[in-house]
Amino acid sequence: MLGLSLIAAGSILAVTISNIGTAEAKPIDVVATTSMIADAARQVAGDRAKVTALMGPGVDPHSYRQTRSDIVAMTRADLVLRHGLYLEAQLEDFFLDLEKRKNVVAVGEAIDPSLLLNFAGHEGRHDPHVWMDPQLWETVVLAVRDALINTDPEGEATYRANAQTHIADIKKLITYMKSVTKTVPEHSRVLLTAHDAFSYFGRGFDFTVMGIQGISTESEAGLRRVEELVNTIVDRNISAVFVESSVPERNVRALIEGAGARGQKVEIGGTLFSDAMGDPGTYEGTYIGMIDHNSTLITRALGGDAPATGMQGKLAAGS
Repeated sequence: MLGLSLIAAGSILAVTISNIGTAEAKPIDVVATTSMIADAARQVAGDRAKVTALMGPGVDPHSYRQTRSDIVAMTRADLVLRHGLYLEAQLEDFFLDLEKRKNVVAVGEAIDPSLLLNFAGHEGRHDPHVWMDPQLWETVVLAVRDALINTDPEGEATYRANAQTHIADIKKLITYMKSVTKTVPEHSRVLLTAHDAFSYFGRGFDFTVMGIQGISTESEAGLRRVEELVNTIVDRNISAVFVESSVPERNVRALIEGAGARGQKVEIGGTLFSDAMGDPGTYEGTYIGMIDHNSTLITRALGGDAPATGMQGKLAAGS
């Protein structure tokens, strides 16, 4: 009987130790403002974090205001990852207050300021759309990694290994983008979109980029700006302009009508992901898929050569 008791006691102790281990391995709670940052956190953290994105598909971060449930989620989180660079303009005051009490990291601000583009008309501010150039986004991934390590030091080895794997995938994406975008004819290398979110893409891959609205969707597109762009479309014989998933397309439609009145036929080249990714659970709902979609669509619409299904054959053909 004594032997059975000892065995039973040992079994109970083993279960208890196992439960303690499980409790210690409970995922940390991470809240990210944008879907792009949330994707980086998921790629780097793996099972060590439960990641929630505040802004889903089609949501414009420039005009987003926190909800009651957002406030609850962020005040309870172990780590809050925000973009910074004044992207979440309506949340700035809230974050200034939250940072006094919670672990909040502005991962976009890890990028060397000398590599950032200026925000025209706003002294001391920079264009926040750095995810459009994967060469810059690598730095953001590393900032996410470091924030996770500081929050959960026991997971450091996991975070470092996962970040290395994700950055290797981003480098493959960069190679693909360079190979396909260079096939766009020189005279067609003009990317005209609803708002000026693609300047980093243009700088990194040699496109002239024009937005009807400014860097922020909060700015208004005046009649003079629309007229200027119509002149550009006609002068440069531009045949395709692009709408964005998170910005109303009425201004793009106005451009097409204006160019048509001047005898220039212009088509919508497709819908680009600018400030938000695609639907969760889809390839386009990942950072890699988002940028693959954009670069493939831009290349094909402007007369270049890229496979319809993208870098990995995962894009919905013709999307």
